[in-house]
Amino acid sequence: MSDETPQPDCIEGAPHPRETLRLIGQGAAEAAFLDAFNSGRLHHAWLITGPRGVGKATFAWRAARFLLAHDDGGGMFGADTPDSLDIGPDHPVARRLLARSEPQMYHITRKLNDDTKRLRDVIRAEDVRSLHNFLSLSSTDGGRRAVLIDSADEMNVQAANSLLKMLEEPPARTTFFLISHQPSGLLPTIRSRCRELRLPPLSAQEMADALAQAGIEQGDDIPALAALSGGSVGEAARLINLGGLALYAELVQLFAELPKIDRPRALALANTAAQRGAADRLDLLIWLIELLLGRMAATGATGEPPSPEGAPGETRMLAHTAPDLAAARGWADCAQDVGARMRHGRAVNLDPAALVLDTVFRIQKTAAGQPA
Repeated sequence: MSDETPQPDCIEGAPHPRETLRLIGQGAAEAAFLDAFNSGRLHHAWLITGPRGVGKATFAWRAARFLLAHDDGGGMFGADTPDSLDIGPDHPVARRLLARSEPQMYHITRKLNDDTKRLRDVIRAEDVRSLHNFLSLSSTDGGRRAVLIDSADEMNVQAANSLLKMLEEPPARTTFFLISHQPSGLLPTIRSRCRELRLPPLSAQEMADALAQAGIEQGDDIPALAALSGGSVGEAARLINLGGLALYAELVQLFAELPKIDRPRALALANTAAQRGAADRLDLLIWLIELLLGRMAATGATGEPPSPEGAPGETRMLAHTAPDLAAARGWADCAQDVGARMRHGRAVNLDPAALVLDTVFRIQKTAAGQPA
């Protein structure tokens, strides 16, 4: 019982998590879930947490597929004790999930706004309350059911309270999967009724394997992608799709001789952010500037630039701009100030070129020891 709503967290150019049968780099989480299933202690609600893009949705779909395919038993008193969550693509459950026609599966995500035809910003109460019909209809056959919420962070207060009531009195043979990028923002009462599985960032090799599985070409840039993405395949894919590595390299060159700034270079950077249709690139630039300032602060605090480099020449630039703890404090404060200003400017539609130039000059002032 899935819907046809576009999926807000699907990586551009990559298969949807429901279509990805193999999960890379999350063996510990799979083992924990299998142990709970085989021991007969399967929790009714699982909170799948971790950074964006590390496979949380893929894990949830994979676990739901496994449960629905093992509806005949399993567990301590069941017919088998599987050692893997693998379900072949020809299995009837796998085929129905792929076709969005599995009657025992319910997927909740942000819906389209009927007026604007764009995805809403939140999951509303009525999206969660619609679960009642699904649960009452599917309960008649007594089979196992799975509910997946992607992501639970996007529920408004009313939706969260509606879900809480179901988690407090969980329906029989129903397993909830809640995906959360920031679990601290969820209601404590929701978190307390779930078993949490935290998925860690991927290694560079695991990221390369995951990108290859998704059909995303990464060339020879895996070390830089791993450095900048924090082990998130989703962020790595965004860097690839939007030219993020080249953009980060341009920032490194722009700030290489701080407090001196190549003004024509700064103007060129600002103009690229102001081009028509460059909203996604501006969002990426804001993220990369905050990331670079964070790496500056980390260098000053530890005395060692992060490794590997995110761009050629970054190690030299970091050593030059963040030689000590005092510099680290300055860059940490600058990152907080610049990040807040850029996000506010983005929210109120300030001129992108002016926003970028203002940010560059604030960074220059920090490097010169002046108040930003």
